[in-house]
Amino acid sequence: MAPSSISTLTITFLGTAPAQPSATRNHSSLALRLDKDVWLFDCGEATQHQIQKCNGVKMGKISKVFITHTHGDHIFGLVPFLATRLNGAGGVTEGAEDPRKHSFLTTQSDPIEIYGPPGTRDYVRAGLTCTHTILGGPYVVHELHASSSPSPSSSFVIPLNTGELPNGRDIPIDEDTGVWSDIFADSLVKVSAAPIAHSVPCVGFVVEEKPVPGKMEPTLYMPHLRRTNTPNSVLGQLQRGEDVMLSDGTMLKAPERRSGRKVVVLGDTYDPGDAMAGLAMGADILIHEATNAHLPDIDPNTKAADTYESVEERSRSRGHSTPQVAGRFAARVKAKRLLLNHFSARYAGDDDINENSRLVMTAIKGLAQKEFDGPVVCARDLMSHDVAQRT
Repeated sequence: MAPSSISTLTITFLGTAPAQPSATRNHSSLALRLDKDVWLFDCGEATQHQIQKCNGVKMGKISKVFITHTHGDHIFGLVPFLATRLNGAGGVTEGAEDPRKHSFLTTQSDPIEIYGPPGTRDYVRAGLTCTHTILGGPYVVHELHASSSPSPSSSFVIPLNTGELPNGRDIPIDEDTGVWSDIFADSLVKVSAAPIAHSVPCVGFVVEEKPVPGKMEPTLYMPHLRRTNTPNSVLGQLQRGEDVMLSDGTMLKAPERRSGRKVVVLGDTYDPGDAMAGLAMGADILIHEATNAHLPDIDPNTKAADTYESVEERSRSRGHSTPQVAGRFAARVKAKRLLLNHFSARYAGDDDINENSRLVMTAIKGLAQKEFDGPVVCARDLMSHDVAQRT
């Protein structure tokens, strides 16, 4: 029987660094666990190593990858991840037959689905082709195309890799709303996306749980079940949101469904924009970058001439945000909780054990809290955060 709702919704940060990683922060990636399924958002260099360190994220459970943009710190780990996840190898010697070339054609395995901006498909094809990598399972790439995206004819002429399925979609943006609605949807969850402002084409993703069964009060139903000698097992149907017709014609209505959870994952940005603000409204979790911060008297690398305004302007010129920018957007969309990530290499990710790092990250958190009065968390590599069900 298919589940009627998602029980576990957990975010695990696999990498929280920007372009330059450090000893305590890996390149960008995070995993979203939806019960037994796992989705990746971005896949920077060495993401698969981080997965191996994480008990809650299993390589074999990853079924989807969402790429926010094609800067290397967000995508350089994608081809190695595919090679490991899909049992890839570098071929065989002349005259030998590699079973990988045909194995997935005779199996029922679902492909790894990859969603990303234009260039994602070519990048994966080139990486696999130039490294002579033969995959033992299928994948497919769906690209999100805006009106300003390059036309398919301008793409590199690279044939499909052995493992790539030919049914990858070029998904056009809705010119009226400025978003890509429901790029993926099933009975429990849907994913939409919108462009966000960075130095290159970049998107943010919104994962929204569909309405879930409401809380059931058995005492409201028991008199009707006793009167009609109906087994108590029908309470399970009611809890799953299914109405039940009793033998005397009485219709027991399931509890009214409640809204599901919403998780917003933004790529690099200096301004998420109006379209994303509409999609992100009321988010349970907003994940927003905070690459740079002005930390006088705390960060010894602070320039004497810097101010909060100059640091924000410099960050903006490079396509990035400060904690204040993240806080303002969280307040704008009425997010319930703000998770900051993508920190400069100056800000070590060992604040759980290092007092100096704790002071720095506490100060960064404080800057966001000046703009947003909800909970703020500064992410560390391998930190997990459960998304509580709505009441």
